[in-house]
Amino acid sequence: MDASTTLSHDERDARAIRRRGWTLALLTIAYFFSFMDRQILAILLEAIKADLQLSDTQLGLLSGLVFALFYATLGLPIARLADRSSRSNIIAISLAFWSAMTALCGLAQNFTHLMFARIGVGIGEAGFGPPSQSIIADLYPPEKRASAMAIYSLGVLLGGGLGIVIGGFVAHSYGWRVAMMVVGLPGIALAVIMKLFVVEPRRGLSDGKAPAAPADAPAMGLWKGIMSLWHNRAAFHLVAAITITSLVGYAVTGWGPSYMQRSLGMSMLDVSKYVALPAAFVAGFSAMLGGWLCDRAARNKGVYAQSYVVVVMKVLAFPFALGFYFLDNLWLAISSYFVASIFAGAYIGPTYAMIQHLAPLRLRATWAALTLLATSLLGLGLGPFVVGQISDALKPTYGDESLRWAMFSVAMLTPWGIFHYWRAGVLMKRQEAAAAA
Repeated sequence: MDASTTLSHDERDARAIRRRGWTLALLTIAYFFSFMDRQILAILLEAIKADLQLSDTQLGLLSGLVFALFYATLGLPIARLADRSSRSNIIAISLAFWSAMTALCGLAQNFTHLMFARIGVGIGEAGFGPPSQSIIADLYPPEKRASAMAIYSLGVLLGGGLGIVIGGFVAHSYGWRVAMMVVGLPGIALAVIMKLFVVEPRRGLSDGKAPAAPADAPAMGLWKGIMSLWHNRAAFHLVAAITITSLVGYAVTGWGPSYMQRSLGMSMLDVSKYVALPAAFVAGFSAMLGGWLCDRAARNKGVYAQSYVVVVMKVLAFPFALGFYFLDNLWLAISSYFVASIFAGAYIGPTYAMIQHLAPLRLRATWAALTLLATSLLGLGLGPFVVGQISDALKPTYGDESLRWAMFSVAMLTPWGIFHYWRAGVLMKRQEAAAAA
């Protein structure tokens, strides 16, 4: 028996708070591996296309829908398990599985082989996000949660960028298959470290709640959990906002390297050296800035103000995001992309924090899984796939420039996402005013 099980509630709570920094760091590193394994395909698409003779539609399926279907749908049952049992165990097992499947992608000999390996990556990663967000929400109070989630979201921003850097350099020297194995195999060792050191906090620990019921206590059923989010209109608008924003974002991350190669004349190695690495750190700065501004707004105004901060950041980013597609000069286009990135990455941590703030304690992993279901099926699943289809449809007219117009078409959904963030802020403000009355 683990000695920690003999500790009192107060001793376990103190231990969890004492080690929360390490727990957050390990979850962020695992998220880094998650997104690196997921997004490395972006820099390898052109090499895979040439090797396996694939179409843009097939590449879009591999980048998005094939992965997202399993990642999203399995996230819900795993999240229900996480709301009842050990979240840290689920995270460690999931990490080991998706890492092994990423390495197996390097052995694929055709589209079908690669598709099944990507399905395996999606199955493994389904068990990571919801329990991780639930643990962070229990370790950090509402006024510090946006910053904690912003640190956690660095895994997305740095993982995607550095995955392109590592993948590009390794693929340039040794081929795309070796690149898949190089990013996949280290995650298995990390899974062992996660199992040994990640804290399993009491549910509601940082919300000032009484000790939670035992892990086997009855929890709300899945359907009621879904309806509880649906009836919380502020949460519904937050999920809609992050879904639309993710659709646009996954379209850029999935096809951006190909666009830079086809329309801007860059090589795979140039994208890795001059764009991916600085873009990762710019996006990381954006996430930290967004978390800091949102926590400051929450302390001064209320949690609702975090949504308005995201609105402002997204509005500032939008014209520069469009400039990426309209500026023909290489370095002006890349500069516009970097400026957009300064503001664009600010939404991730605050959005997750607000959803966890609104979620009932025993439904935090479930609400996180519902959010990931929407962002994965509609964002990750449709974003790269729709861009691929539009690009193929426009190719007879625009030739190699078809990808530019396909990506621009999807980017024009951004104002719709901004509206939902604004509406969520309005509704959260009303809820907070009613609770204070």
